[in-house]
Amino acid sequence: MRANVISPRVTRRSLLRALGGGATAAAVGALATGCGVPAAYVAPGDRGAHDQSADDKRLTWANWPLYIDVDDDDTSKRPTLDAFEKQSGIQVKYTEEINDNDEFFGKISPSLMNHQRTGRDLIVISDWMCARFVRLGWVQEMDRARQPHVTKYLDPLLRSPAFDPGRKYTVPWQSGITGIAYNKRRLGREIKHVSDLWADDLKGRVTLLSGLDESFALLMQGNGVDITKWTAADFDKICDQVEKLVKSKHIRRFTGNDYIKDLSSGDVLACQAYSGDIIQLQADDPDIEFVVPEEGAELWAESLMIPNLADHKANAEQLIDYYYQPEVAAELAAWVNYVCPVPAARDILADAKDKETAALAEDPLIFPDDKMRSRLAIARDITSKERTEFAKRWNAIAGL
Repeated sequence: MRANVISPRVTRRSLLRALGGGATAAAVGALATGCGVPAAYVAPGDRGAHDQSADDKRLTWANWPLYIDVDDDDTSKRPTLDAFEKQSGIQVKYTEEINDNDEFFGKISPSLMNHQRTGRDLIVISDWMCARFVRLGWVQEMDRARQPHVTKYLDPLLRSPAFDPGRKYTVPWQSGITGIAYNKRRLGREIKHVSDLWADDLKGRVTLLSGLDESFALLMQGNGVDITKWTAADFDKICDQVEKLVKSKHIRRFTGNDYIKDLSSGDVLACQAYSGDIIQLQADDPDIEFVVPEEGAELWAESLMIPNLADHKANAEQLIDYYYQPEVAAELAAWVNYVCPVPAARDILADAKDKETAALAEDPLIFPDDKMRSRLAIARDITSKERTEFAKRWNAIAGL
């Protein structure tokens, strides 16, 4: 394993700024719409293909933009991935083709439902969408015998979501928190609770996330709901509340990732936000705070999956396990700044010679401390039966 080569000079933040702050993995236009694709369950025995990994040292991996580390001097190079190729002899075709969960679902679902290859050995999508793939039987169970580092180092909080108990079909790539961001200097007070968003001095200066899957859990937590087992009645209650706040013009609007621009400009004083985005913003504006409310916040992940009929399953499993080595996870975390799914990477960063890099080990938005972890929960997913009705009501409120 390589020695510490982590460098802060080129960061995901700098590239996001160059692109106008337009794309983050968790938030790019991921709307909770019904995809209009009929269920087409694939039985376990029909998911695998002849694995060519032993004789064909290749792998095709689809990911989101700006979601892997890049070289200081040449942003076309990806140090951790380049090191994997050199170490393993496996050539990786890496594509940044996922810009929206539903859009990508629509792109590959015809192949999967018709028992055809997708041309990809590994994909990364948000866990709420992963749940659909798992329910439909569109992804293969991983061989944990090939993944000792995943078994040893995966964060206990992420080990067993309701949609994939034991993480048999999915492995988190990066994780994050949906909480509240606000400008403490401009607001002039602290925000500690979800209900603080509805104070009179924030009327017209609050935004919520537009996507159902991105929004509902935090709002339910504000009502004291255990989001691991929320009910339809809990959902209806938040819809009634938000509908009234929209009619009274308390909520300024519903956003995708463009809340970053509103918060930076001061047009908005408080909003639903993603932890990784706010780390980026805080580097430029230290007055911006990120809060895990006292009632709790949602911990989410975007996860790696191996689609049905992938030609290089073992190669994909090897790559996944490589990224669960703490040294590799630390190098990736220093660049993407989301919650690292490998807590052991914290000690690696803490020992970095560069002070800025070492400071990341103490950032609770990358490595949540015990107090924060006690308030984080993974929401149960919206079932296929619930989705059509729930999305219809939420989208009408959010103006989608």
